[in-house]
Amino acid sequence: MNETKELVKRCHEFSFDKIPPEVIEKVKYLTLDFVGVAARGTLSDSSKVMKSFITKCASSPEGAYIIGSPLRALPQYAALANGTAAHSLELDDVVNEASLHPAVAIFPAVFSACFISRASIKKFIEGIVIGYEVMIRLGKALNPSLHYAQGFHPTGTCGTMGAAVAAAKVMGLSEEKMLNALGIAGSQASGSMEFLADGAWTKRMHPGWAAHNGIIAALLAKEGYTGPSSIIEGRSGFLHAYSPKSEIGEVLANWGRPFKIIKTSIKPHSCCRYMQAPIDGILKIMSEYSLTPEAIEKVTLGILKTAFPIVVEPKKLKYSPRSVVDAQFSMPFGAAVAIIFGKAGLDEFIQKNVESKKVKEFMSKVECVENPELDKVFPEKWPATVEIKTKNGNTYSTRIEYPKGDPENPLSWDELLGKFYDLTSPTIYTRRKICEIATKISKLENEQRALYFYQLLAKE
Repeated sequence: MNETKELVKRCHEFSFDKIPPEVIEKVKYLTLDFVGVAARGTLSDSSKVMKSFITKCASSPEGAYIIGSPLRALPQYAALANGTAAHSLELDDVVNEASLHPAVAIFPAVFSACFISRASIKKFIEGIVIGYEVMIRLGKALNPSLHYAQGFHPTGTCGTMGAAVAAAKVMGLSEEKMLNALGIAGSQASGSMEFLADGAWTKRMHPGWAAHNGIIAALLAKEGYTGPSSIIEGRSGFLHAYSPKSEIGEVLANWGRPFKIIKTSIKPHSCCRYMQAPIDGILKIMSEYSLTPEAIEKVTLGILKTAFPIVVEPKKLKYSPRSVVDAQFSMPFGAAVAIIFGKAGLDEFIQKNVESKKVKEFMSKVECVENPELDKVFPEKWPATVEIKTKNGNTYSTRIEYPKGDPENPLSWDELLGKFYDLTSPTIYTRRKICEIATKISKLENEQRALYFYQLLAKE
């Protein structure tokens, strides 16, 4: 079977009237989360540099909107800025089975595509669902652990492919041109994990670049530019080039049963998703047994094997982070701030704590070990074990099967509203505008033009 052509055929035939109600509700849920992280992400250091770059080379008073900012830019560059900002906080959504972050690549591409085509809100929703579907299916087909081992970041690589199809869907391209857009995207897909070596900002740019390239691919295809029609399964195609042992059957398996977007998780902690379950376990034990930081002698964390080279090794770096990026991918740091502050949000992942003697002292109490039992259920589950030994000789332990935010352990709508409010107020939007955005998202399918909603997300 030509998987590329069949995938595009299914995406092209997909329409709003085929979307189950629970999927529409999930789109609204994820929209609220994305807008919050994108808006707050504009304040990060890396986003300030990105906006400076865009101001100098791509700003346009009539351009697409940069969420949470008064700056406007050419659509592909607005997508770059929005995706980069949204990924900078490490609070964006994630899909366990594919080990990637869909929102930060798909939403920026869909918003910019809606700006270009003046699409309806129904097209907006179609684009989100299809973008997630393509991105997640390819991520799972690559075999996430092996894709990471090759040095690739799946959010960047698979995000480019998903963004291209999503943009083509919103722009109303023909099936042939959508196929070309996906083929073009295959030559744009990129994203290196080398940022882990020194805490560079490049990971933050990966989804923005994916969204940017997705828009470019769709626009080129619209003009008649061609791409290979076997980009997924071809001898030199995406799956063969990006993984030593891909699983082609995952590209089309169980289509719509359920739609992949349903399996998306939300992050409550401002760090790598591989750190979320261990932090949940620490907070659970500390709360249940009323432990104080001063009572802790040792913390032993059971960590997934795939997570080790991302959040545990090399030990010298993970136990001595130098930047916020380092800290966001340091399990010892995440554990230490969770113990000291009772949470691990934006206020904890700051440079002051990276340099804190107290945090460093508690990091030395943390040991991370591989637990083969955990790996048996990966990647469908991302569990962790936590054992805390106190100075008086007591030992407390727990196993977290589903981190908070997983579909099996979700944030409620009210909890998500709380996250949205905390992220956007008072530095981004007024209280009145926050309420207006949240209300419109809760009734998103009743909106008419996606552009009116998109425009609301800019900062006056």
